[in-house]
Amino acid sequence: MADKFKASSGLPTSNEQRYHYDIYAILEGPQEVYLGHDVAVNVNLVETVKIAAPQGERDIEKCYLSPTKRRGIERRALINMDINGMLLGEKFGCGIPHTCGQQNCPICRIFGAMLPSEIEVEIPNVEQPVKRSPVTYVGRLTHGGGTAVQEQAPAEKQRAMHPSNLRREGESPMPFKREYNEPGLLYPIYNHALSVAQSEFNGAAYAFLQSLARLGAGNPKGMALFYSDVLTGALEPMLVVDKYLSPLGSRPVISPHITDVDEALKRFSILAHTVQGQEQKEIHIKHERFERWMGNEALKILQEWADLFVQDMLK
Repeated sequence: MADKFKASSGLPTSNEQRYHYDIYAILEGPQEVYLGHDVAVNVNLVETVKIAAPQGERDIEKCYLSPTKRRGIERRALINMDINGMLLGEKFGCGIPHTCGQQNCPICRIFGAMLPSEIEVEIPNVEQPVKRSPVTYVGRLTHGGGTAVQEQAPAEKQRAMHPSNLRREGESPMPFKREYNEPGLLYPIYNHALSVAQSEFNGAAYAFLQSLARLGAGNPKGMALFYSDVLTGALEPMLVVDKYLSPLGSRPVISPHITDVDEALKRFSILAHTVQGQEQKEIHIKHERFERWMGNEALKILQEWADLFVQDMLK
């Protein structure tokens, strides 16, 4: 007799229609940013990637905004969200690396969770520690992109001392060097949510917007949506948001081989306006099973969804 197998995500059936959601954006570093990767001899290095060029041409190296780094910062944006004086992570006993894996946790439901063994968690306003059983949820939110458009090497600068080194009496600060991603670099990035309800993606919209000012390690940190008139004809963010059942729209993904800013922006715009293989002039495109927002319209809908998430959590 064959063994029975029940395919399950570990999550309960949703009462809402589940959709796929995509966020495509081009970010700009308004100041130098340290995106830590490795440590050489007295030098903190940022992350870069090498792009293999066609035969006969030289390979190029670009600065890199790692999708895994963005994912961690977005998740922390939810963990540290205030809920009537208590952090959202405290309310559910959810953090990094100790995720809670509860079916009703708005963080784990979309980012995923892994609890390898049974643990006890202390939660504010709860007298006894809460026991948690082993559980695994595969995240339904993925991150991509991050290769800078311009071929511009990081800058190396000297600092007086590492902030983790406390000065002791009779000792001098130890100078060190750190690389920084130069200001003005553009980073095409992408977030993709697979089969999530609208109420679940509202949290992802909040995390995306809230994380922008916190991208980077140390100080200074923070990036911003890049504004241009290429996408909509007016000065608006290079931002595209999709909500769909059928993937009808071309995906505005920038090839890492492109090093020219104008070419990258033009490519992003052409792909954003291409739905079902045809160019569309509208900045809000709506079909029966596909909807796309661009520029300020995309930013507005993300802000509306993020505000809905805040309202739901405050109840």
